[in-house]
Amino acid sequence: MVSFFKNYRGFAIVFAIISIIIVSIIYNTLNVYQPLPIYQPTMVSSELVDSTIQYKKKYHKIADFSLINQNGKTITQNDYKDKIYVADFFFTTCQTICPIMTDHMEQIQQEIINDSDIMLLSHSVTPEIDTVAQLKRYAKKKGVNDSKWNLVTGDKKQIYQLARKSYLAVKDHGDGGPFDMVHTENFMLIDKKRQIRGFYDGTDGEDINRLLDDIEILKEEYQK
Repeated sequence: MVSFFKNYRGFAIVFAIISIIIVSIIYNTLNVYQPLPIYQPTMVSSELVDSTIQYKKKYHKIADFSLINQNGKTITQNDYKDKIYVADFFFTTCQTICPIMTDHMEQIQQEIINDSDIMLLSHSVTPEIDTVAQLKRYAKKKGVNDSKWNLVTGDKKQIYQLARKSYLAVKDHGDGGPFDMVHTENFMLIDKKRQIRGFYDGTDGEDINRLLDDIEILKEEYQK
């Protein structure tokens, strides 16, 4: 029996090496990199898309904007140039979904705090209440890092147009009038070309984990 194994020792070694190679090939084949989708208005529920852009099948991007953050600084698309970012819509006096969403944004902030490619952007949907001073108090309370996360206020109509026509985030059909109110749990993942790459429930911990995983997938896109 011992002589049998000695005679076939070389064969066993070669067979083991070939088996490892085959298993590695199969594993790599099954784990091929799959890029995230680029969301267009036609790919999203019509309830979330303004009627003026529901026909668009390509080239959808986040529109230019100019808003004011918690430090009184003007924030534009240039502050997010060549950045991946997570966007949402909230208001500081909300007592329902917003506190959960903000806590999850803070969780994301912790995960990406040392990654210079990733930022966060939260738009107030009650800008008449959420002044710079109010946003600053809220930012301090919630642990907002000014270098990673902007809480922005400004022209209500502009914010509502961004929600409906850029981020495809809300079902409301208002245009930012005095009685309009956006209330959405959606988080949006935006790439370096200002394209939407994912939608997530900002109140769902599992969806936040999926978002964090998708950020890593999206980062791979820029390493190729």
